[in-house]
Amino acid sequence: MENNILLSEIGERCGDVSLQCSDIAGYLNQLNANIQGDVSRLIDLRQVMAALSRTQAENSNAARHLQDTSLSAEDIIGQCRAAIAESLDHVTSLVQRVTGLESRLRDFLPIIETVGGISEQLREIARKTRMLGLNASIEAARGGEATRSFTVVADEIRFLAERADHSAASVGEQLGELDKRARALIGGVEENIRQGQSTGIHIDELRTAMDRIGGLVTAFRARSSDIADSTAEASHDVRQLSQGLDHFSTASMEHARQLDEVVERVNRLEGYANDMFNSAAHAGLESRNSRFIALGLEGAAEVVRAIEDGLARGLLGRAALFDTDYQPLPGTDPVQYRNRFVPFADTAIRPLLDAQTVRDQAIVGCCLIDRNGFLPTHISEKSQPQRQGQRKWNLENARNRQIFMDSQTRRALDAEGDFFLYSYRQDFGDGHYRALRSVFVPLRFDGQRWGLYELGYLI
Repeated sequence: MENNILLSEIGERCGDVSLQCSDIAGYLNQLNANIQGDVSRLIDLRQVMAALSRTQAENSNAARHLQDTSLSAEDIIGQCRAAIAESLDHVTSLVQRVTGLESRLRDFLPIIETVGGISEQLREIARKTRMLGLNASIEAARGGEATRSFTVVADEIRFLAERADHSAASVGEQLGELDKRARALIGGVEENIRQGQSTGIHIDELRTAMDRIGGLVTAFRARSSDIADSTAEASHDVRQLSQGLDHFSTASMEHARQLDEVVERVNRLEGYANDMFNSAAHAGLESRNSRFIALGLEGAAEVVRAIEDGLARGLLGRAALFDTDYQPLPGTDPVQYRNRFVPFADTAIRPLLDAQTVRDQAIVGCCLIDRNGFLPTHISEKSQPQRQGQRKWNLENARNRQIFMDSQTRRALDAEGDFFLYSYRQDFGDGHYRALRSVFVPLRFDGQRWGLYELGYLI
């Protein structure tokens, strides 16, 4: 008797251990999923950092080229400023010379006028000399033979006077033309002077502009140097950040791997505990689980009778019973499916599941699970129509027609036995779960394994 009590207690403790393992494994799985998500985001971040590093390297190269270009530009601008300054000096000198030429031409005009006056005086002297020669010739003619030689001189004086008059007239005409052209030249020079003065203003503006350009180039060089320095510092920081991210990512992936190992060990421990829990349940000893095992076997038998009756009466075909052509229902989230067994399951099996569930307050629910984890029907409370955009609510209240699979359910589907008593994590999706105990009863029809009848409870 004491041994039986001890075995029963061991079974209960194994159930508790299995339940705790399920709870811990669920927590670890969620933690692992979070870490895996973080690792995935780290991988994406590393890719972004790699792209940033490449971009930063390009920026560094561009900054160095910019700095080199600014230095070259400063040298070129300096050379241009020197060449332009020299050219402007030449232009300024030319303008000054043009201005000086106008002054010299104006100084020349009085000389021309003076020479013109002298020419007039010469012409006047020539006219008087010609008259004097004429008078001398007349007087010499009166003197006869005695004044003949004087007559020759008088004629020569008159002849020279005429030539002097013609020469003076010619010089006067030439001086007049020279004065006319000189004045025209002075007018052109004056216009050139006005243009030269305007050019001088533009030259001053050009000098000022060149000085400003030089100042801007100098400032540009200073800014490019600052940019190059800042870019170099940023590149150093990016390299350090990238290295730190690589170390952190490597460590995170190693932690995720180690956590995978821990989860696997906990899952194995859960499996061992469930094996002991299930073995204790098959020892025939009375325990807190005995009532639920009996209810599970009773409920499974009712379901088998209902399905066999449907097959016998032609209400259900064997092909529909074993149908695995799951058709997704549009707009469902999470996705629900439909096959040819669903209508019969909802009509004939769901009322049986509802009746079994209300037989004990500890029972969470009863359902059918085929070999692929498909639930063709569920209790009415868990078979409500989905609500659009409310995934979390749907996961809790519209569990029918979904596909679920966990390690303990898979073991129960693959193992041979009259029933299996396991603790496991009931999946609510999105990382949410609940640890509970379940009685899994294999279902067979015409000697072929269909799946499981499940009764889940919390004690």
